[in-house]
This record gives sequence, structure tokens and C-alpha cells, in this order.
Amino acid sequence: MITSTDASTTVDWLSLCQRAAGEAARVLERYPLSSDRATTAGQGVGGDMALVIDREVEDAVFGELERLGEPLTAVSEERGEVMIAGGGPVHVVIDPIDGSRNAKRGIPAFALSIAVASGPTMGHVEFGYVHDFSHREDWWARRGEGAFLDGERVRPLASEGELEMVGLETVHPTLIARYADALIATGASRLRGIGSIALSLCYVAAGRFDGMLTLGDTRSVDCAAGQLIVREAGGAVAFPEVGEDPLAAALDLGVRYRVFAAATPTLLERLLEIGA
Repeated sequence: MITSTDASTTVDWLSLCQRAAGEAARVLERYPLSSDRATTAGQGVGGDMALVIDREVEDAVFGELERLGEPLTAVSEERGEVMIAGGGPVHVVIDPIDGSRNAKRGIPAFALSIAVASGPTMGHVEFGYVHDFSHREDWWARRGEGAFLDGERVRPLASEGELEMVGLETVHPTLIARYADALIATGASRLRGIGSIALSLCYVAAGRFDGMLTLGDTRSVDCAAGQLIVREAGGAVAFPEVGEDPLAAALDLGVRYRVFAAATPTLLERLLEIGA
């Protein structure tokens, strides 16, 4: 087990993240129309074209981190790796708006995702936070302390071994075609693509989905917080490209991998047959 006595565990990260989410919500209020939110602000370090709302929400998060005054290594979708107060081993992994295309078009599934880690891998993640802007739900988890939704412990629905509802992310049409037969073979009754990896992971944690997977590659900013929330709720997570130890997945933006999650290890194994 990884232990830490640094800022990853001593700072009140929940309060900081909630303040950042409040500031982020005010940013979005200033851009109520799809035409406003569609304004671009250049290409982010992660490779995608950033929207002005991505940039301004990211600025709100960085404002909170900088006021903290702790040496941190921030890993953010738009700015990339940023040393705060000289940098340090504590990593803060940020996706300002996971589901930017939904946010732009007014589709109610987009979220702020923040993970805090004592080192550079998923195994070092100590705290994860996801704020659903549309439904105003706060999801968070601390390692070893369980997962929570709006202050109530997440108690996933008891699974009876069925994949009644499976979430799909990075669902480009060519990937749907490539994996269609494998998806059918899982026995999943229904598929849902909500357009936010972070929220899909939270839905697995709460039993809203029995499992989820990304058909294409993702980055740490998409899933670092959500994967901890799933594991702390009693679910299982895998990154097939990483190998047998999912906790070895790197947090830096240069690494790509798919993420799979399910309510139980048995259901996860069924999903992992896709693209195996």
C-alpha cells in the first residue's frame, strides 16, 4: 500500500474542489448560449481544440491551487504539466470540463474532474472529485474511506451478474463498427453513451451502469478521479494497455489507454473480452 503524509492527504481537498466547482459554475453562467460556448481558445496541450469555457474553468481551478501555496505538479488537459510553487511529488490531475461537446451544445452530461495523487501513477491517487454541472451532483472518494455522492456513502446496486446497462465512451462510428460483434457477445441488454468518461465511471460506482468502457484511447485527466470513486465503491477497474496492474497507469498526458470498469470483477472480465 502506498502511504503519504504530504499535501495529497493533509490538505482539505474536498473544500478546495467544491470552491473550484462553484467558480466554474459561475464561468458557465457567463456563457449561457451554445454560440457563446462554441468559441475556441486554441489547441490545448492534450491535443484537442479548447473552448473558451474549458480555458476559463481551468483558470478557476488553477486559481484555487495557486492560493493553496503548496508545491504541486498539476496535469491539466489544456495547460499540460505545470509546476506550482516550484513543483513537487503531489500531482493534481484536472479535466476542466469532461464532456466539452455536451457543454457546448447544452446536453446535460459534463463535469469537472480533479484527482490528487502522492505520485505519478493511478496507484498514487489519494482523492478523486467529480462535479456534474447539470445535475449539481458532487461525487468524491478518499482512498480507504469509501465513495460519496452529495455527502452520502455510495452503495452500489447489488449485481446479479447481468450487464443490463453498459456505458460506452469515445464512441466514434468507426469504433462502433469495429467492436459491434464483441459488444453483442458480452450479453449487454442496453448501451448508453453519455459523453463524459468521468460521469460514466461515477455511474458505475453508484450502480446506474453495471459497467462502462472506452472504445478509444483516453488520458489520465479523463479517468483519474473516476477510477478511484469506482474502486472505493467496491467496483473494479482496468486499463488493458497498461497490463495486469491497473494502478501502474501513468498520470502524464503523454500516455494513452482505454479504461474499463464494472460493478464486480466478473462483469469486468466479460467487458475486457472486447478488443482483447
